[in-house]
Amino acid sequence: METQKHMGRGELVDRLTAQVRDRGFAIALLKKRGDMTADGKLTAKGRARNRMTAEERALDRAGETSATATYNPETNRVTKNK
Repeated sequence: METQKHMGRGELVDRLTAQVRDRGFAIALLKKRGDMTADGKLTAKGRARNRMTAEERALDRAGETSATATYNPETNRVTKNK
């Protein structure tokens, strides 16, 4: 999977680009979410998310931690532990 190349820190734009297969669309999404300014620079929120790995972002989205959920890198999703 193409997104598997972009799992680490500093890969926010590249990972989203790989997921949506269009860099312009990825940047538009980041701007809409407030992660990027109109001129293409990361906001404070965007910089914070860019410092996270794909796993950390997925856990953050789910409101979970690695102790309470399991990350699946193939689907980029977390499952709450039982």
